[in-house]
Amino acid sequence: MTALAPALPARHRATTPVAAAGTAARLLVLLLATALTLGPVVWTVVTALTPTEEGTGAVRPGFSAFVDVFAQVDFALLFLNSVLVTGLCVAGQMITAAMAGYVLAAIDFRGRQLVFGAILATMMVPMQVTIVPVFMLIRGMGLSDTLLALILPAVPTAFGTFLMRQYFLGLPVELGEAASIDGAGPFRTFFSVYAPLALPGMAIVGILAFNYHWNEFFRPLILTISEQNHILPLGLVTLQGNLGTGSVSTVLAGVVLSMIPALVVFVIGQRPLREGLTAGASK
Repeated sequence: MTALAPALPARHRATTPVAAAGTAARLLVLLLATALTLGPVVWTVVTALTPTEEGTGAVRPGFSAFVDVFAQVDFALLFLNSVLVTGLCVAGQMITAAMAGYVLAAIDFRGRQLVFGAILATMMVPMQVTIVPVFMLIRGMGLSDTLLALILPAVPTAFGTFLMRQYFLGLPVELGEAASIDGAGPFRTFFSVYAPLALPGMAIVGILAFNYHWNEFFRPLILTISEQNHILPLGLVTLQGNLGTGSVSTVLAGVVLSMIPALVVFVIGQRPLREGLTAGASK
């Protein structure tokens, strides 16, 4: 009768001390990682909502720090510049990465592996090494201190090209062969057959490009001078004041405002990002 008795569900079985200790350790690690990740964000929001009065040091909770941001900098102009620069960088990287990735994955030509290796090699060179040649080229083209100086060098992307090449390699080759039999050329095959299938991969490139260029600071610091061409990360630095004497709450209020678009893009692009990252699991 003991052998015939149904086994108890897993949740009713006795938990051994070793398993309980392992579960507690995992929970502790997850809680520690969560605290380290969300702690700075929570501190930023709380500090922005609880500014202190100069001189007295009294805390006055409210949105006065956010009002000070709009009073001290032209936040609307900074926001529009960031939207323009980031949007064009994202669109450019999605298009160029998809086309280059398709060529490197689907079209066999002499020197293809050499070209792909050269593209990967550029990922090993830090930006600090190439910023001077880029600055000289931009100045030679007459685009120094313009928004185009931030957009044009950022359109080609080595990582996006690598990502899209790997994505196209996972798509069925038979689709391209069927399109070729029907008389479609490489461009028609790409735009009509493979590009719609590669939208999840392009979404990954776009989301990563948005997250990088929306928060970019180094290139705008070097390539732009005029305040009317500043983007949000560079413009918000002025909130620190002379020698860092500005209000910490005001600076963090500007940081919170700049975080909102990134949070919106993450919420909207969460599903395409998840589908793109897990697309190869069902193949």
